[in-house]
Amino acid sequence: MHDDIAKIRKDYKKFQLIESNIDSNPYKQFGLWLNEAISAEVEEPTAMTLATISTKGFPTARIVLLKGFDEKGFVFYTNYDSRKGKHIKKNSGVALVFFWKELERQVRIEGEAVKLSKKESDEYFESRPRESQISACISEQSATIPDRSFLEMMKQMFVKKQGEKPINRPEHWGGYLVIPRRIEFWQGRENRLHDRIKYCSKDNKTWRINRMAP
Repeated sequence: MHDDIAKIRKDYKKFQLIESNIDSNPYKQFGLWLNEAISAEVEEPTAMTLATISTKGFPTARIVLLKGFDEKGFVFYTNYDSRKGKHIKKNSGVALVFFWKELERQVRIEGEAVKLSKKESDEYFESRPRESQISACISEQSATIPDRSFLEMMKQMFVKKQGEKPINRPEHWGGYLVIPRRIEFWQGRENRLHDRIKYCSKDNKTWRINRMAP
């Protein structure tokens, strides 16, 4: 380990998060922050860490992309037979984290992941670029494969067989809605005295707001 890692420090001074300037609705507050991240040209503003619990009880995490949100929850799409899909099938409890370093902000979300309807998944799949549709069809996500050339071969075989015909969404691929029970907004502040505002709800309708110690 490099000797200077422990000396890496950054002080956060750009913004503040106080009770008088937050929305009582966490979805509206999230929308405000997301729009500010997009306007600030944050790289990959919809990228979020998705954490699941393995079948053996270990936490595991990866980056996925937010594809929509409203007052029902937060949406992402994946292969249902992937490692994360198998985890969610066994334990629907998940966590999401957004980190917008340019704005010195993060959002933490904890809740339950449920499958979207087939209609919703079909509509989104149809909106994807054709190359992305092909990838969803040929990739057995999280399965062990021999090498890169195997993927290229699978793609060539699929394209040859499919021709120019429309590609239907495979049954193993679709969306999840994360229904939050807790949403926390974190704003970096000077000297590690960060702002943390937590929203909690049992019904995803009535939200209790508290400030957390940094």
